[in-house]
Amino acid sequence: MANGGQLYKNIFYEKSNYGIMDIAIANAKTLSSELQWLSQVIDTRMKLYWDKPCDFKDIYEINPPDISADTSLYAKVVNHYQMDFSERVILALSIAPHIKPQLLDIFFIKNAETDKGFTEFGGIKGQQHSGFLPTGETAAFILAAGNLERRFNLLNLFNEQHFFNKFKILKLENANSNEPNLSGALSLSTEYLQYFTSGETHKADYNINFPAKLIHTALNWDDLVLDGNTIEQVSEINAWIMHGDTLLNDWGLKKKIKPGYRSLFYGPPGTGKTLTACLLGKANGLDVYRIDLSMLISKYIGETEKNLAAIFDQAESKNWLLFFDEADALFGKRSPTNSLSDGYANQEIAYLLQRIEDFSGVLILATNMKANLDEAFSRRFQSIIHFPVPGVDQRKRLWENLFSSKSLLEEKINLQVIAEQYELTGGAINNIARYCSLMALKHSTNIILLKDMLEAISREFKKDNKI
Repeated sequence: MANGGQLYKNIFYEKSNYGIMDIAIANAKTLSSELQWLSQVIDTRMKLYWDKPCDFKDIYEINPPDISADTSLYAKVVNHYQMDFSERVILALSIAPHIKPQLLDIFFIKNAETDKGFTEFGGIKGQQHSGFLPTGETAAFILAAGNLERRFNLLNLFNEQHFFNKFKILKLENANSNEPNLSGALSLSTEYLQYFTSGETHKADYNINFPAKLIHTALNWDDLVLDGNTIEQVSEINAWIMHGDTLLNDWGLKKKIKPGYRSLFYGPPGTGKTLTACLLGKANGLDVYRIDLSMLISKYIGETEKNLAAIFDQAESKNWLLFFDEADALFGKRSPTNSLSDGYANQEIAYLLQRIEDFSGVLILATNMKANLDEAFSRRFQSIIHFPVPGVDQRKRLWENLFSSKSLLEEKINLQVIAEQYELTGGAINNIARYCSLMALKHSTNIILLKDMLEAISREFKKDNKI
């Protein structure tokens, strides 16, 4: 069975071949059939439980719809994980409140003797939703009723190693303290709800609980100006993204090397580290998330680890590239444990080291100063790539590429001379080109003036306290 990340890559990126409307129609058709089957299963369970006339002796006699050749995303997920009867019931049960809540109204019947709902049905009522929200107990009633052996086996479907939980498809919410585990709500992830309905890919939102921002670029590889050695090393990451699965699975190296690829980018600001990460994602259909370290690091004990876990847990089963910018702010050298706070800081670093090593996706750390990083991090990278200040030839290319085709350079401007005289990064040259272009428009012309260029160059040097 392929993992969740491979499913994400094989199925959810393939859907670009179909229109969103076509995907939604296919999902609707499949789910209508699946929920009709679930309704029959529930109705049969009720009849059997109350000893009423029934066409079946066991709910497991009711065959689920054959979706082996179905092209909907729902069917592809079911087939990918080779879901059995119980797993399909639980998945359908988790979807029902979202698209056909009335299907579960049958569980609102009351016990005539106690004038309250039946305990064995489980379920909770939402704050705004007036319908029945299933819990683990609801699933247990449908699948096991009073059969303890089946009930105990059911618990395995909610453990951490089951694909429901491991690949963030659905989960059993934590029950309140001292209450039975199965009293937790059965919760389908927002991401898979979108897959199974609209067919659109859910993009994680930047918020206090998920301090990572989806980044992208309109540029292409031709716009990236790096020295030959850097480009060659970056191509290794690209090769891993393209062929890593083949190396691990087809070539049988899964037991010998760890999955995933970890790289360290180091060099001054503005040398192309972020753009390179974006281009790697763009070229390979990966969402690139930049981690906001200012929101990630917390002064409260345990919070930084919790924030890191929120990112890694979501990314683990996705086709994401994680980009930690200014990584030395969190990943700096560990200090001697002279105080309680030092101990907790080192504990956070140790936790991060473990998560980095276990992450099966592509992870890039970027820092301005390699010397600031703990040596323990360096050993965990497949590549450490230097992004130097561009040389003269590269600077000239950057100058030539950054001005609009609708603008003209003043005759006094010699880009070769400018490139030779001023050692600037790509980011600084970009800022200068923007300033010069704005000044031209401000003066109602398309001529880029030398005086504006020199003024902007001076500003960039002052930022770094240079003359």
